[in-house]
Amino acid sequence: MRFDSYHPMINLIYFVTAIVCAVNFDHPVYLAISFLCAFVYSIKLNGKRSLIFNLCLIPLIGAYTAWYSYYNHFGITNLRMNFIGNQITLEAVTVGIVRGTKIAAVIMIFSCIFAVVSADKVVYLFGRISPRLSLYLSILLRFVPRVKQRGRRIELSRRGIGKGCFQGNPLQCLLHMCSFLSILITWTLEDFMDSAASMKCRGYSLRGRTAFSIYRFDNRDRSFVIAIFACITVTLMAVMFNQTNIQYNPMIMMNRVTGMSMVFYAAYVVLLLLPMGLQVVGERRFRKLK
Repeated sequence: MRFDSYHPMINLIYFVTAIVCAVNFDHPVYLAISFLCAFVYSIKLNGKRSLIFNLCLIPLIGAYTAWYSYYNHFGITNLRMNFIGNQITLEAVTVGIVRGTKIAAVIMIFSCIFAVVSADKVVYLFGRISPRLSLYLSILLRFVPRVKQRGRRIELSRRGIGKGCFQGNPLQCLLHMCSFLSILITWTLEDFMDSAASMKCRGYSLRGRTAFSIYRFDNRDRSFVIAIFACITVTLMAVMFNQTNIQYNPMIMMNRVTGMSMVFYAAYVVLLLLPMGLQVVGERRFRKLK
C-alpha cells in the first residue's frame, strides 16, 4: 500500500522527521543512512529518472567538497597544498563531504515529498491554520511538474522552427537556450500570479472557510504512528547518549561503536524505510490476490 494513501498528518510527521534528522546529524553512519535511504526511496517513487538525477548529485558532492576544502582551513591532518599555498586538511575534506551529503539527502527527500504530498493534502493540513501559507505551498507543489511539462512543450515547438536549445552552432545554441529560459520563466510567473489571484477571488484566504476532505484517521494510520514514534524514541535515545555526535575540529573524534550503537542504527534505518517497506509489502499482497 502506497504511503500517499495514508493520512496527510502521517506524511507530514515522517517527512519533517526525515528532514530534521538529515540536517542535524553529522555522524557519518547516520548521514550515510539518510543518504542511502533517501536514494532508494526516491527511486522507488519516481523510477529511472530519479536514479539518473540521484547519481548526478554524487559528482556535485565531490565538487562542493573540493571547493570547501580549498577555501576552509582547519584541522591538524595535512594532505597537500593547494594552488594558493594553503594546506588542505583531512578534517576540511570530511566536513565538505558531510555538508554536501546533507544537501543531497535533503534534495532527494524533497523529491519524495513532491511524489507523495499533493496539493489537496497541503490544503487539508494548513488551510485552517494559515490559508495564505497553504495557498502558496499548494502552488509550489504543482510548480515542479508543471515547469517540466511546459519546458518540454516549449522545446518541442522551438525545434519545429529550428530554434531548439541544441540546434545550430554554439553561439546560436546559447541564444536559443536564453530565449527558452526567458519564455519558461515568464510563463511560470504569469501562471503563478493568475493562480494566486484566482484563488484569492474565490475566498480561499478568508478565515473560517471550510474545505471538503476525504481523509479519515483509521486504525492503519494509528499503527503507523505507533511504529514511527517508537523509532523516533530510539533515535532520540541515541541523541541523549551522544551516539550521533562527532567532532571534526581540530581532529576527528567520535564515540566508540558498541552493540547499542547498532540498535540505534537499525532503528534509524527502520524509521526512514518504513514507508517503502509498507509499500513493498502491500504490492506483494496485491500480486498474490491477483
